[in-house]
Amino acid sequence: MTGSWGWDLLIGIVAALLVAWLALIATLAIVRPRGGLLREALRLLPDVLRLVRRLAADPGLPRGVRVRLALLLAYLALPLDLVPDFIPVLGYADDVIVVTMVLRSVVRRAGLEAVRRHWPGTDDGLATLTRLTGLDKPRA
Repeated sequence: MTGSWGWDLLIGIVAALLVAWLALIATLAIVRPRGGLLREALRLLPDVLRLVRRLAADPGLPRGVRVRLALLLAYLALPLDLVPDFIPVLGYADDVIVVTMVLRSVVRRAGLEAVRRHWPGTDDGLATLTRLTGLDKPRA
């Protein structure tokens, strides 16, 4: 392309990253929470952050679970995001999807009882969280 293998490599890497990011945006647009689900998830955000912090600090949980939760807190605290938050709907949908994936992983390893024990909000909020994340469905 440019005649210099260094520039060609750099252009190829940048193009591959751009294509991967666009594929991620398209995937998020397809699987994003519909209707009021995103609004419900955002309403629960303060309680979910306290839950994640409490779970990450629980020495009774496996170390791998605590590491995942600490990485989740770091991801949520960083100003850089997979999808910038100023993009309508999708900007927060990626955070909701990442939190959901990590919480499902935590429940698989530590059990739903650990989430119940550390939940800082109301019983209705916990019921909404388990419904939104699919934690209330029995595993096969």
